[in-house]
Amino acid sequence: MAETGPFRSPASAVQVSARLLCWSLAAAMITAAVDASLGPRAGWWGVVWLLPWWLFGAAALAWTVLRAREKAGPPTPPGCARSDWEQAA
Repeated sequence: MAETGPFRSPASAVQVSARLLCWSLAAAMITAAVDASLGPRAGWWGVVWLLPWWLFGAAALAWTVLRAREKAGPPTPPGCARSDWEQAA
């Protein structure tokens, strides 16, 4: 089990990358909606609009690699209790 502390989370790297994936997609969709509906003319908008999309691509790649490594890991021992969410994944 991961150590807990002020800067350590019990969440695995796969869970953190999945959360980043979801939040970056949400931010990318919001910026796309703002771009489509308001059409900002500010010079910095082109950079701001693209950042969440680049972050989404990087998070998707990271999640794919981490999830594949997690699935390729050793199987769970027979006596280990797993939650329904872990079994569904």
